[in-house]
Amino acid sequence: MPHMPLKKGGELDFDLSADSWRVFRIISEFVDGFETMTNLGPSASIFGSARLGENSPYYQMGIDVAQAISRKGFAVITGGGPGIMEAANKGAQMASGPSCGLAVDLPFEAEPNAFIDPKYRLQFRYFFIRKVMFVRYAQGFVFLPGGFGTLDELFEALTLIQTLKIHPFPIYLMGVDYWEGLMDWIKGRVLEEGCISEKDLDLLRLTDDPEEVANGIERHYQKDRSPKNF
Repeated sequence: MPHMPLKKGGELDFDLSADSWRVFRIISEFVDGFETMTNLGPSASIFGSARLGENSPYYQMGIDVAQAISRKGFAVITGGGPGIMEAANKGAQMASGPSCGLAVDLPFEAEPNAFIDPKYRLQFRYFFIRKVMFVRYAQGFVFLPGGFGTLDELFEALTLIQTLKIHPFPIYLMGVDYWEGLMDWIKGRVLEEGCISEKDLDLLRLTDDPEEVANGIERHYQKDRSPKNF
């Protein structure tokens, strides 16, 4: 049971007066994000583990898919950290494309990676603001293997599209061998129990082909031409 702060009379002491002032910090992060991201142009957000470094085959996959996307004229957005995020930012720069990093204050990620364009480097305190930036300007999401953070972004994007809260865009899972078990469970359990419908599975595409991903995002943008998702 956590310790509950008490006043002298034994009453609980919850000082919530600072909450209203926190709104100004939240607003300032939104303003910084919107002003920066609006100038980025059509983009794709790439997600993956911070723990999978250069020795992982998925690191090279991150470079390859970012290069393919950049060559189509899209900016690459990542979470700004090491691992797969670094690989994607590196691939964008190798293809001379805009490379954006949306870093967040974490105890185990000290600095954003070195492959982010300085003018597109953002630092957030709040996860929920960072999530808005990932979604608002993206023409597609690409997920490489990752942990809880990657899964969180994946299922939030699926939920927002499923519930029509945002404009639909393609979602790719790369690293087929990594994702197959999850997809088997979704089909064999979640779908079978009636918790999702068959058409919800169409929101996801599995592939290890960077060109398939880049071409799909390009087709979506040519057809849709929507610069913002909500």
